[in-house]
Amino acid sequence: MDFPEAFVWGAAASSYQIEGAAYEDGKGPSVWDEFCRQPGKIWNNQSGDVACDHYHRYQEDVGLMKEVGLQAYRLSLSWPRIIPGGTGAVSPEGLAFYDRLVDRLVAAGIVPYVTLFHWDYPWELYPRGGWLDRDSSDWFAEYARVVVDRLSDRVRHWVTLNEPQCFIGLGHQFGFHAPGDALDLPRVLTAAHNTLLAHGKAVQAIRTYSRTEPRIGLAPVGLVNVPSTESDADIEAARQAMFSITDRSLWNNTWWTDPVFFGRYPEDALELFGGDVPAIGDKDMETISQSLDFFGTNIYFAQRTRAGEDGRPRVLPLPMGQAMTAFNFPVLPEALYWGTRFFWERYRIPIIITENGMANVDWVSLDGKVHDPQRIDFLRRYLLELRKACREGVDVRGYFQWSILDNFEWTEGYKQRFGLIYVDYPTQKRILKDSAYWYRDVIASHGASLDTL
Repeated sequence: MDFPEAFVWGAAASSYQIEGAAYEDGKGPSVWDEFCRQPGKIWNNQSGDVACDHYHRYQEDVGLMKEVGLQAYRLSLSWPRIIPGGTGAVSPEGLAFYDRLVDRLVAAGIVPYVTLFHWDYPWELYPRGGWLDRDSSDWFAEYARVVVDRLSDRVRHWVTLNEPQCFIGLGHQFGFHAPGDALDLPRVLTAAHNTLLAHGKAVQAIRTYSRTEPRIGLAPVGLVNVPSTESDADIEAARQAMFSITDRSLWNNTWWTDPVFFGRYPEDALELFGGDVPAIGDKDMETISQSLDFFGTNIYFAQRTRAGEDGRPRVLPLPMGQAMTAFNFPVLPEALYWGTRFFWERYRIPIIITENGMANVDWVSLDGKVHDPQRIDFLRRYLLELRKACREGVDVRGYFQWSILDNFEWTEGYKQRFGLIYVDYPTQKRILKDSAYWYRDVIASHGASLDTL
């Protein structure tokens, strides 16, 4: 079998990275709004204040999505645009924007996949403890209920959280991302636990209040190890490395996914973290491990791994001259094969690639077009590996390319370009790149065009 008949082809973006209108129509500030105001935190002191101005140009953007042939679009909602203070009063203008956007998508025949949280945490909740406060899970559930009550007559597909490894690990443990905290491990683990509770309570809210039968997942980073050879020993070493925790950080898979799917934290991490693990309430794991319909994962790269002489996994250094994206991610297409295979074998839940793509060095050529052959080659290589996984029985239900538009790339500002569509930020002109037309053919052929150059 190639891609399943019902396989969904889409692209993704997030609210803070494209919407702009950071202070319009009653929107409250987010931690990213505040973080960007601190000199030196973002490349060239840039911000998402305007970004792609999607808030005002969403109709044009949906039209371009339709031109690309997207079957689905994964968007995120801005929590402080909907509830400016994070809790309490709801902004009619904020909800109305997402009403209009969802209506436009549905009218264009594009299925909305809505992510509730893609990092733009309400600033007003941060001084109250933010994710460190156990009440944060209830604040998030309240927000989820407001959204579901308004949009669930047209939205069936939901993602609770995007990449908790980043917004907790990079934002609260290492301080590279908003809110810029460098907390000790006990407090980081507390924030992580409250985040997982928020996921579980959001799932409960969606199932309780949805007006259509929902399909729910989450979208952590997929940290993938690929075997250096296809020997049994190297395959097992890669699997072991992918699902082990060996350092005192949260840059891993299983601290985030085992509680969701197994209802428990992984034993190796409990031993490693020891007394730094927060107290866990009697019903916490029951709340966290709500039944899901799919496992979303964002996969960009991998680490080559082999079995050492002692049988333990050994991560191999990158060879000289390793192909790299403009983000300095190594190009290892087999990440989509081994990543989906290993996740499927461990959790046995349908998988959706909620993000995959590459940062490239794109500009407008003298002919007025944007030629990005590297992106086309990258996507083709990765999608061929995803097709291989499907052929071997891995239950993959969809693929969302990151990103539909060039956008604000967090601490990198506008230095990186991930989009299928080029954005000229001073004029906000959009130009479909060569890769957009290539992806349109992939979608129209349900992947068959991958066999042609």
